[in-house]
Amino acid sequence: MPVLQPGVPAEVPGPAGPGADRQDPCRTRRRRVVTTTTTAADLQQLAEQAGRDLEDAPALEILKWAAETFGPRFCVTSSMEDAVVAHLASRAFPGVDVVFLDTGYHFPETLGTRDAVAEVMDVNVITLTPRQTVAEQDAEHGPKLHDRNPDLCCALRKVKPLEEGLTAYDAWATGLRRDESPTRANTPVVGWDPKRQKVKVSPIARWTQADVDAYVAEHGVLTNPLLTDGYASVGCAPCTRRVLEGEDVRAGRWAGSNKTECGLHG
Repeated sequence: MPVLQPGVPAEVPGPAGPGADRQDPCRTRRRRVVTTTTTAADLQQLAEQAGRDLEDAPALEILKWAAETFGPRFCVTSSMEDAVVAHLASRAFPGVDVVFLDTGYHFPETLGTRDAVAEVMDVNVITLTPRQTVAEQDAEHGPKLHDRNPDLCCALRKVKPLEEGLTAYDAWATGLRRDESPTRANTPVVGWDPKRQKVKVSPIARWTQADVDAYVAEHGVLTNPLLTDGYASVGCAPCTRRVLEGEDVRAGRWAGSNKTECGLHG
């Protein structure tokens, strides 16, 4: 179990979210530490209980719980839209693994954000890549698969690589927020990922965009430059456009289709 740095505050200053002043639930119950012999059923029970106990906890406290419970079998996944969750996790677990999916279709700005995060933050950035290059995929499935069958493209370049990359972990953290879209409205702060049989931690699920902006400003957190160039959500370049005034934050993803998620989160 990792040793937390002394002096790290129990709460995130600023946008800690509702319940920031309540008693830490982790101190009112016996903490359970996961080992390599813990079963999937045990992990599911642990996740569901933690989701209830930590629903009102500050984001940093949720990540502290994950770090103390899973140790090196816990990681953060990041699309490098911003580094908010990676920054929070580095405070709870210095040197934490931050997993990034390089689909081969990213904007240069996204890859630059990844490189900057690796350079300046106390994290260990791990880049995952699909088994096939874009050229190899084009040769097998034809060019521009993302236009003809975006679900298959996401499955090959995102879902499968992540499943393979997460095999070394029992729990993973995401930057999902409930206010981003109707499909994410019920995101638990800690839940069970039945597809991967892992604990899924969403420490900023209860945050709003204003909370994110305040945390970025207060801590000088790295963000993707595209967020100041009309993009509200950043994915692969062929499937992402700028949003128009009044549009949903994710309207620029797979615009013109019924697709709303890449498959990583459902």
